[in-house]
Amino acid sequence: MLLLISPADVEEARDCAKAARYLDIVDVKKPDEGSLGANFPWVIREIREAVPADKPVSATVGDVPYKPGTVAQAALGAAVSGATYIKVGLYGCTTPDQAITVMQAVVRAVKDHRPDAFVVASGYADAHRIGCVNPLALPDIADRSGCDAAMLDTAIKDGSGLFDHVPPELCAEFVQRAHDAGLRAALAGSVKADDLGTLTAIGTDIVGVRGAVCERGNRTTGRIQPHLIAAFRAEMDRHQAELDRHQQKQTTVPAGS
Repeated sequence: MLLLISPADVEEARDCAKAARYLDIVDVKKPDEGSLGANFPWVIREIREAVPADKPVSATVGDVPYKPGTVAQAALGAAVSGATYIKVGLYGCTTPDQAITVMQAVVRAVKDHRPDAFVVASGYADAHRIGCVNPLALPDIADRSGCDAAMLDTAIKDGSGLFDHVPPELCAEFVQRAHDAGLRAALAGSVKADDLGTLTAIGTDIVGVRGAVCERGNRTTGRIQPHLIAAFRAEMDRHQAELDRHQQKQTTVPAGS
């Protein structure tokens, strides 16, 4: 499982760089503009320069409306600014067809510029509260539009988390649908260390966090701390090791059988 950390600015990105060995992807967003709020192009460039070259930079395009041309231009801007992972929050898409139209435009805009870019169609676990596409539709939307991954986050940051809106068994179905389509599955949404056992067990490919590695666990007023990133990674590794041991026991054939 890959660990994606979301700094809000260049200073926090430098703190991420101090803990670079514990994380896999640095994600650029602007939390005060929404769950997947887009930051400025110059901030993406500065963060790209601030973190080690071997760490991919992800950028959110925003909690976007159903405006395919506008979103495609925004996604291209993120790619030109240095992001290799492009995430689009399908906030204003109320049907799968609308979401596919937006993501097809994003995929073309981004991959015409950089074929190796990684495009992520992001939906919301609490879609019922904002009226956008059903969370379990995201893997099919991502597959039909040519994306590389499907992601779930939470739209409304009110203390509720991913599993409060999409229980673990449905998150497992989301992951399985993504894998069946040859996509990566990313899960986020006020994820805490206590959730890591479940996320590991269901085969999540990417886990995205911010609040869990901020002071006081507050994604808005807290600042990312390198020691909290290290602690979160240690918990990830512990759960993965436990799963590996369990699977090894399950596949071990007793001698003489």
